[in-house]
Amino acid sequence: MDSSADDVQVATAWNLHYLACTCVTLATFWTYDYITSLHEEWTFLLQSRWTKLKALYIVARYIPFFFIATDLYMIFTPNENPDKCRMLINIYSCLGVISLTCSECFFILRTYALWNKNRIVLVAMLSTLFVIIVSFIGIWFTAVATSDVITSTIPGTVGCYRSSSSAYFFVSFLLFFVLAVVLVSLTLIPIIQSWQKGKGRLHSILVRHNMFYYACSLFLSAVNVLTPVLFSYISINFFERFQALILAILATRMHLDLWRNNWHADGSDVLECITMSDSLPADPTV
Repeated sequence: MDSSADDVQVATAWNLHYLACTCVTLATFWTYDYITSLHEEWTFLLQSRWTKLKALYIVARYIPFFFIATDLYMIFTPNENPDKCRMLINIYSCLGVISLTCSECFFILRTYALWNKNRIVLVAMLSTLFVIIVSFIGIWFTAVATSDVITSTIPGTVGCYRSSSSAYFFVSFLLFFVLAVVLVSLTLIPIIQSWQKGKGRLHSILVRHNMFYYACSLFLSAVNVLTPVLFSYISINFFERFQALILAILATRMHLDLWRNNWHADGSDVLECITMSDSLPADPTV
């Protein structure tokens, strides 16, 4: 084996090591978040009514578990078969798309509540989400299909990862950036319209949650747009995982917080965290 081939294998081994460290870090972060919110989460699951929103919460909360498990299996399992590696990449990519979609749905429904159940706004947001998700899937899986699957022949080095053209990732996360801009705009309009009106505590919490989530979504999407241009595809692997996990954590944590505040303010579950299918009451503080 010549020196250039040796250098490639060493670089691959270091990339796999770096990727393994980042995956473990994200898995640890998600596990810590789950453990620290376990009591509150089970209180919510046992005491709240069964609704479509509750089902959405369960999917958004537990899809990252399978996402992380698939990722760790891909990184820490000996795998010299490119087809198997590509299949694992496809599985974890599907789980990531589902997680991102569920997170966005939470805040689309929250924005719908801020617009007092304006169905035109709801249809516009859902249509935009559908177009962006379909486009994202098409671009993403085109990137996966045309990417190189990288493994190492150095003994003791396991796992695999994919590399691909930066243009695919630039465009795919640019779509999520556009979605965040649209949702921020739709959140700001009712805020500005009701600036002088007192809407109550739950309304304030809802607005604060929405703006913080959209700010994080905009920032992380911008990072994922710029990362392929400025850094290596290993950095891309980390930030795309980070965006999926952090948005899922924010969406579910904020849902629990809003439900808890509604429960304490109302003493019952009549709003089911304003159910997101009902408009905000005239006096949410009761």
